[in-house]
Amino acid sequence: MATSTSNSGIIPKPTLGQYVFSEKLGSGTYATVYKAYRKTGIREVVAIKCVLKSSLNKASTDNLLTEIEILKKLKHEYIVTLKDFHWDANYIYLVMEYCSGGDLSRFIRSKRALPEHVVKRFLQQIASAMKFLWDNSIAHMDLKPQNILLSSTSNSQIKLADFGFAKPLYDGDSLHVMRGSPLYMAPEIICQKRYDNRVDLWSIGVILYECLFGKAPFASKSYRELGEKIWDDKPIEIPLGFNISDNARDLLLRLLKRDPSNRIRFEEFFTHPFVDMEHLPSKDSLPSALAIVSKAVDEDQKGNLKSAVKLYCEALSFFMPAIHYEANHRKKDALRRKVKEYMDRAEVLKQMMKPQSSKTPSSNNHHPNHHHATAEKSLSEMSISDSHPNKSSNSSPSRTTGPTSSTPSSPTSVSSSSPSSTKTTTTGKCKPSSPTTTTKLHSPPHRDLTGNDCFEELFTLCDNSPELTAALKVINGALMEEQTEKYSQCLHHFEIGLGALLKILPAGSFNKPDGHILLSKPVFSFSIRPRNADEPKGKRKDLLNSQVKKWMEKAEAIKSYMEIQHLDTAKDSPMLDEDTEMSQSKQCLIQ
Repeated sequence: MATSTSNSGIIPKPTLGQYVFSEKLGSGTYATVYKAYRKTGIREVVAIKCVLKSSLNKASTDNLLTEIEILKKLKHEYIVTLKDFHWDANYIYLVMEYCSGGDLSRFIRSKRALPEHVVKRFLQQIASAMKFLWDNSIAHMDLKPQNILLSSTSNSQIKLADFGFAKPLYDGDSLHVMRGSPLYMAPEIICQKRYDNRVDLWSIGVILYECLFGKAPFASKSYRELGEKIWDDKPIEIPLGFNISDNARDLLLRLLKRDPSNRIRFEEFFTHPFVDMEHLPSKDSLPSALAIVSKAVDEDQKGNLKSAVKLYCEALSFFMPAIHYEANHRKKDALRRKVKEYMDRAEVLKQMMKPQSSKTPSSNNHHPNHHHATAEKSLSEMSISDSHPNKSSNSSPSRTTGPTSSTPSSPTSVSSSSPSSTKTTTTGKCKPSSPTTTTKLHSPPHRDLTGNDCFEELFTLCDNSPELTAALKVINGALMEEQTEKYSQCLHHFEIGLGALLKILPAGSFNKPDGHILLSKPVFSFSIRPRNADEPKGKRKDLLNSQVKKWMEKAEAIKSYMEIQHLDTAKDSPMLDEDTEMSQSKQCLIQ
């Protein structure tokens, strides 16, 4: 029960019976915030917002009552908690969750600008809180760094605070009264005097801009200058000297659209790849990561290298938030080391899949290396120009993209997927294993597929066929590009050269040892129309059949490697400790 104090003309100090007030944390127009301790029981630390009744007018009273009503029913991990409220003759007391990390504004000033990975973590948490508000048809209306608190000084979470301007808004509702802080206020509030909950998206854009670049996009020295910038139709510009990802740039520019009808919608914001709410650090992050890495180890043991690499990298996208979410530093370090082993293993598999160049066909009068471009042109003139990767006939078989990762299984079914399912070899690499079997990885396909003598003989045998000679020249160029690791060009020229050969040779010639036809999983986008009668039986046909099979296997291997080549196992290094980014003053300011 709050204590009532009456004095003539003197404003009494706020007191609340069951709490001991200590330091003053901050003050606003009509409220002062104190750090306080509960007198009895658990020595709980709280922040008490003391609102002087005599300072309230009707509008501010309505705002305060709205804030209390909204916070009473909003319970979310990224929204500051209202624990209780009291009143006496002089004050209204809001007993709030205490956030020792200060506010986001102070944190930005201490760092000048924040690394993008830290900004993304903050934005994910803001988005999670905003999704909760949006689901409950509530608009905050005063989002700004001063109203975003940090729960602690290390491994901190954000907490949305100050719901004094918040309003329940439903589809089609709009407001007319100006509310918010000018620097973070959407243009439609100032210019049109009519707005809805989309103003929160604009404010998030301004906060994102300030986090990345250290200042708000409309930072001004006066209200007049601020008004001119807001009324200006000039698009928001990214400051020079800052390097941000394409996803961050796209989201920023879509949030900061002056016309709310052109601004990103809430549904789009929550699913934007930079927000990436699927990988928000949570209690579910580690079970999801373990379920996926279990599948990666299984694929690794079976020798399905491409699938294994993809799954290892997918697991990393869940391991990173799991590491961030883990509060125990000993467990965090152990998890980080284990994840590093998985990523080392993924890198080893990528190198195993890298095509091994065969011997280069020697240059002679029949097939000089510099002729492969001319040969490609010749083949194009022979009506196979439709074999370009970006073009395909209607009858062209679709490309296969290899295995894709499955949906993570439930945490209860991944007891065998713990990081302990791997062991470290003497070379420091992580080798998946099981208690009952010895892991044996399948070796990459045989790489020495073309020899000089074979190529020489083929050119001699094909000397009387301009089409076959041109095709062999293009394949010769592909082999040269493979040696210099120009895999995209190499695959393109394999496609053209083999496309010409496969139109001549019978499709039945390309059966795999297991009885399946090699062409049942085509690498290429061209339409294969075999003309069995065009190539008579004999040594040339047998040699062509043999070599085409090998070249197709080589092209398959190159295509598989290209599909996993872009997967970066080092960019999101789990050795990165984001806690170091969070160090700052322990003082907490609540606006």
